[in-house]
Amino acid sequence: MHDLDDMTIEQLRELRKNVDQAITSYETRTRQAALDAVEEVAREHGFKLADLVEGTKTGRKRASASADIRYVNPDNSDQTWSGRGRRPGWVKAALEAGRSLDELSA
Repeated sequence: MHDLDDMTIEQLRELRKNVDQAITSYETRTRQAALDAVEEVAREHGFKLADLVEGTKTGRKRASASADIRYVNPDNSDQTWSGRGRRPGWVKAALEAGRSLDELSA
């Protein structure tokens, strides 16, 4: 192998291209090996991997099931808010219409 200082710019670029390809190939192989291992564990437990990860693809935290409902839309009781996170549109609209959060309390 050549000393890097002795290589031409074209040789260095070719080397970089080869290294980038090797890194991508390595990451692909290791990702697939990990996926295969996880699928095997899921099968050993009687599941398909897709069944176990369904609904978890967004990467966002889901609202805790234990979060208490603090506010209810008086015009549609199906719309609720725990008071955590962003205010839903119906809360913003109610506040803009002059209502207070106390009026929306559950």
